[in-house]
Amino acid sequence: MTSKFLQLYGYDLLLASVAAFYVLMVPYTKVEESFNIQAMHDILYHRHHLDNYDHLEFPGVVPRTFIGALLVSILASPIVLAMQLLHLQKIYSLIIVRLTLGCIILSTLRFLRIQVRNKFGHQVEAFFVILTAIQFHLLFYCSRALPNILAMGVVNLAYGHWLKGSFYTALNYLVFAAIIFRCDIVLLLCPLGLELLLTKSISFWKALKCCTVTTLLCIGLTTLVDSIMWKRFLWPEFEVFWFNSVLNRSSEWGTHSIHWYFTSALPRSLLFAYPLFMLGVLLDRRLLPLVLPVLSFVVLYSKLPHKELRFIISSVPIFNLSAAVAASRIYNNRKKSFWKFLNLLMLGLLLMSLGCTIITFMASYENYPSGYALKELHQIGNLANKTNELWVHIDPFSAMNGISLFCENELPWRYSKEEEITLEEFCRRNFTYLINEHSVIDGYKCLFYVNGFSRLHIQPEFPPIVLDKEPRVYIHGNIKNEELMLKHWPGCS
Repeated sequence: MTSKFLQLYGYDLLLASVAAFYVLMVPYTKVEESFNIQAMHDILYHRHHLDNYDHLEFPGVVPRTFIGALLVSILASPIVLAMQLLHLQKIYSLIIVRLTLGCIILSTLRFLRIQVRNKFGHQVEAFFVILTAIQFHLLFYCSRALPNILAMGVVNLAYGHWLKGSFYTALNYLVFAAIIFRCDIVLLLCPLGLELLLTKSISFWKALKCCTVTTLLCIGLTTLVDSIMWKRFLWPEFEVFWFNSVLNRSSEWGTHSIHWYFTSALPRSLLFAYPLFMLGVLLDRRLLPLVLPVLSFVVLYSKLPHKELRFIISSVPIFNLSAAVAASRIYNNRKKSFWKFLNLLMLGLLLMSLGCTIITFMASYENYPSGYALKELHQIGNLANKTNELWVHIDPFSAMNGISLFCENELPWRYSKEEEITLEEFCRRNFTYLINEHSVIDGYKCLFYVNGFSRLHIQPEFPPIVLDKEPRVYIHGNIKNEELMLKHWPGCS
């Protein structure tokens, strides 16, 4: 019974265990996840009281769809409701919604993996899982409420149906992902559709009819849901497309060179699978038609000046498939002289990839200083007079680096994210605590600080690689509060 269960779900348990470890060790979130995380919080805690929703006060640069947040919240709601009845802190609800999202994404990856097994065999499937498990970014991000990750779940289903030979279904899933979650998935849809047309795998008119119907249904769905939630007529991804592609405003958040995805993002996300996936294309002719549209997606995306690894994370599963085929071929021929050398080299590089993942995780663990700062403040910042509210002001830097609504506690704690308050103005405000990126603020005493990741430092001794940390977030107390000033604090010196 146990062996049958492990045979069916062993790979899923391995990947889920790694993803769950990342969630439990680093539960906090960044600004890129803020819309969906705050939306999940509001759906679970404010329910139908839309006026209390965070996005109406802090709408962000561009609107996003509520469809993904609604799906995750509905699935997580029974456990979150039980936690509310037990009066557990909301941070545990954050862990639950992230685990729920991770399960959704990994279930789509399971569907893809099964198609990989059916087309390429059990051994390629095993290497596909191994490569995915030792890479950092896919499993670390799979539980993070990014639009890119929600889109990746749908893209995984498209990949699976593509391998299965259900080409029209694959195109429909890509249309759904592009219309609802990420308009840039059209950069994957077009090369794939073109390839299927050139290979006569699909009929142009049937594909056009199929995709048009799906497009209209998806536009209707997102417009209906999001117009209600945003309280205005809205198709979110059209506004995102207009902002990023037509106005090219995304470059205001930084730019990279045209080759950055190939020289930085893919090597970091794929690690040893990067050279392996190129080898796989040479070793198995079935892979070129699979890799070419995905490679075209990355090439087309490279034209956009603003680049981030998460933008192309949907390409990773197909590149891993190609790498897994190459790894399987090397392993099968390991008894031959040249292949034996390649097999030993592959094992060594796999271990190096695992080491890189561990180092990256350690850096990421230190990359959410505001979340740790608020957690420590909750633990040591209570005052004897329980009748007074403890007002905490969270500055924009802190809100972007670890703090979400899930991190907040109940009364007497109160929170403000009011923006554009100058440092000089704080002394005229009656906040109890400030969580701020500045170390000195008039009218407040620095109580303690939290370090954050700065850079990797290589040294000629053990350990050869050291993570350099520096103070990132400072917690200040109002000097007018006598009880607060009499408490013992760690200090900032």
